[in-house]
Amino acid sequence: MGPSLSSRRKMSQKTRTINSPERQMRPTDLSRIDSTRHLLIAGPTASGKSSLAMAVAQAQGGLIVNADALQIWSCWRVLTARPSPQDEAAAPHRLYGHVHRGASYSVGDWLRDVEPLLNQRLIIVGGTGLYLTALTRGLAYVPPVPPEFRAEGDTLLAQEDGLARMVADLDARTRDRIDIRNPARVQRAWEVLRATGRGLSEWQDDTPPPLIAPQHSQNLVLTADRDWLADRIALRFNQMMATGALEEARQLQPHWDPGQQWARAIGAPELMAFLAGDMDLQTATERAVIATRQYAKSQRIWFRGRMRDWTNWPVGPDQ
Repeated sequence: MGPSLSSRRKMSQKTRTINSPERQMRPTDLSRIDSTRHLLIAGPTASGKSSLAMAVAQAQGGLIVNADALQIWSCWRVLTARPSPQDEAAAPHRLYGHVHRGASYSVGDWLRDVEPLLNQRLIIVGGTGLYLTALTRGLAYVPPVPPEFRAEGDTLLAQEDGLARMVADLDARTRDRIDIRNPARVQRAWEVLRATGRGLSEWQDDTPPPLIAPQHSQNLVLTADRDWLADRIALRFNQMMATGALEEARQLQPHWDPGQQWARAIGAPELMAFLAGDMDLQTATERAVIATRQYAKSQRIWFRGRMRDWTNWPVGPDQ
């Protein structure tokens, strides 16, 4: 005779507990963290950044500040793995879900939001390398591009040879600095040159001092075994689906516009495709997991290339 319903429920609960991402990591030794300085925590998605930030905040104190460009949106909580209401009640958090989906938001906006918070110890945590690099190295002021130049750029980029033409139009210094295979980066540089008459590289050379100087912070990059992280990504996405990610997407379906910033949440296009009847749920889930793993790869590339002076903080079941 098989196990009773009560037994099966207990076994199911035990399995979920053992397989949860939090149980795949050992307790963290916080003795290496300097409580007298700001703490900056970077790392690929699903690597345990938020858990480390919570542990530090509860043990040492500090205000947890979001540095994830996907977690700023008020419309996404589950799909972007924002801290839960319980976490937000257990430790102070800022800059999570504070931007309405209809707004635009830049790294400059984020820096302006962080600056008033610097009169206290901050635990800044997130996977957006651009935010963290700008915070610790400074961000050049680039004038806003008028809408007519943005529209002109959109039209040109949509043409078959648009990207190549944009690259050819750039000044040599900017062309050498940016990833000319990245359409968004190329269009941004092209628009700045067209609107201001100065290359993006010239504006970047006028970078002011950073908000947080090196001596005022301890900077950590979480590193993990690739296979271990890939498994955590799949597990976490499945947990998101079980805790309301699809319902969250369904509420936003009437407003869906893939060209908007808020629509860049990882997994959102796949869930919207399912809701539109363009693919089945299993395929949407699998593709969302693949997209998340690709995002984690791009994050690791940024950290290795732009944040080499940060301290590696290994995470995983054996750390």
